[in-house]
Amino acid sequence: MTETPLKLGFVCVQNAGRSQMSAAFAERERTRRGLEERVEILTGGTDPADEVHPEVVEAMAELDIDLSDRVPQAVSNHELNSCTVVATMGCSTLDLDADVAVRDWALEDPHGQSIEQVREIRDEIEERVADLFDEFTDERTD
Repeated sequence: MTETPLKLGFVCVQNAGRSQMSAAFAERERTRRGLEERVEILTGGTDPADEVHPEVVEAMAELDIDLSDRVPQAVSNHELNSCTVVATMGCSTLDLDADVAVRDWALEDPHGQSIEQVREIRDEIEERVADLFDEFTDERTD
């Protein structure tokens, strides 16, 4: 019997800041925990920007995470409805199926903020992503 993968979605409006950081931390966490075969990650925005915010790229580079080549993507409710859990960044007007767990993180938008403020947002996202993995992968370990 094949185990259904855990599918994590990270979404905001522009997919240029918070959701990009969340997805990058989730990718790192998935690798750290050896869950590459069991966890899928989706990120997108309802109205994607042209590029990831430069201050976000800079803050993530400080942790050796390179977002410079990432491009904000559109994401549909259909795609998000395939997720186990969707983390929104405090800007969601999504209408998702009842069986999708939603976590609204209500994070401040890093766009245009000082690097110090972006670091604070980044660090909070890093913690929340680890907590999400704790919540949804502990119950899936064999």
